[in-house]
Amino acid sequence: MAKKPTRHVKEWTIPDKEVTRTDFPSDFVFGVATSAYQVEGASKEGNRGASIWDAFSHTEGKILDGSNADVAVDQYHRYKEDIELISMLGFDAYRFSISWSRIFPDGLGTKVNDEGIKYYNNVIDALLEKGIQPWVTLYHWDLPLHLDESMGGWLNKQIVKYFTIYAETCFVNFGDRVRNWITINEPLQTAVNGYCLGIFAPGRTENASTETYLAAHHQLLAHASAVSIYRTKYKEKQGGQIGLVLDCEWAEALSDKTEDISAAERRLDFQIGWFLNPIYCTDYPEVMHERLGDRLPKFSQEEKDLLRNSTDFVGLNHYTSRYISHSTENPEGHEFYEAQEIERIAEWEGGETIGEKAGSFWLYVVPWGIRKTLNYISHKYNNPPIYVTENGMDDEEDHSAELHEMLDDKLRVAYFKDYLAAVVQAIKDGADVRGYFVWSLLDNFEWCQGYTKRFGVVYVDYKNGLSRHLKSSAYWFLKFFKSGKGKGEKEE
Repeated sequence: MAKKPTRHVKEWTIPDKEVTRTDFPSDFVFGVATSAYQVEGASKEGNRGASIWDAFSHTEGKILDGSNADVAVDQYHRYKEDIELISMLGFDAYRFSISWSRIFPDGLGTKVNDEGIKYYNNVIDALLEKGIQPWVTLYHWDLPLHLDESMGGWLNKQIVKYFTIYAETCFVNFGDRVRNWITINEPLQTAVNGYCLGIFAPGRTENASTETYLAAHHQLLAHASAVSIYRTKYKEKQGGQIGLVLDCEWAEALSDKTEDISAAERRLDFQIGWFLNPIYCTDYPEVMHERLGDRLPKFSQEEKDLLRNSTDFVGLNHYTSRYISHSTENPEGHEFYEAQEIERIAEWEGGETIGEKAGSFWLYVVPWGIRKTLNYISHKYNNPPIYVTENGMDDEEDHSAELHEMLDDKLRVAYFKDYLAAVVQAIKDGADVRGYFVWSLLDNFEWCQGYTKRFGVVYVDYKNGLSRHLKSSAYWFLKFFKSGKGKGEKEE
């Protein structure tokens, strides 16, 4: 266990004054987020094809509680009820993902599934009827199973073509009403957890030293190809914007030692630089080239040109932070971290932690980290528009707790207060932050953790018909949005 850090972050502490809606620009977007596989269910309805997560979750030993998302929280049938909740709470936007295998059951793009098109049309129309803007993610990890089994999924460059066909089909069918598009959610998680650690679908570990970077490479090219199609054929007519969503936990150097400061910089390059450098700086970070050599795929000049500035905004999913020290011992035990020569530290001698612990083993409450992350992106990449596309924390499922105990989520309320205050500070620092999305609207299927973790501001009662119940955090947002009403505006 590491010694207590010698660097301090006092200047990054959160002010005592509670944040209100009026602290943000009037056109700042506030939304909630989910993803298709985690909430929709109806896995065999509407002519939906199987995804890699269907296969993975049905493989014994892959999901902590042995569950799957065949039903999930049944948003496929309950979307109107959930949209009513979003409206009642006062959010401007709903970020959701489209299931690729609902549009093309085999992923190939040969025949459009009309039932899938109809379902998402209904969701989009229901949102707009309530004055809620749809923010559509095209890919949130649920690759059509056929693409993985027949051609290796993200390991095959052909997938760029199939993703582009799928993306264009969505632009054609939904782009007259959808103004905000996200190509791919967290390509790092797909690459590292899916093709290195094997804890996410498709669960590969055999050739991690090369497949991790190949899967990321093809996701980048798929993103850039879809953006090119959108900008060339649809953007002018439809008037929307399109971006990429990346995840990044802040990396704070453990000490003022040069080796620790360099280690923290490396950590950020291996997280966010991996994907933003090819977009804004024409190639992968130099440190990745130095440490990975031939394992890192190369871009042709044509691909570099395709990638250049291929995003209208940066979507940031941020939850937590770590202290980082230089280490050659690979305490994580995986190739991806071995190449970085770092140790990620949340706890040090004496048991003190970087922040209060949430439900998941990886999640600590560290509000100052989001401000630092936003400023880092702003300074390094010439101040691009940024939307915080996910931010939140989870509670451990507790089968012995009474419902009222689970609804009184005091730590989550404190989390949102402090993280939002830190976002306000980042805006004052000069970062061009334009929106914030809560993760998540609902408790749901939390990937390899199954239903053991609850991220929602709305509680889902898995034992009693998946009924929805507002938590204290949901009521806090209701009050927060009312705090932004002017004196002349009516509060309902």
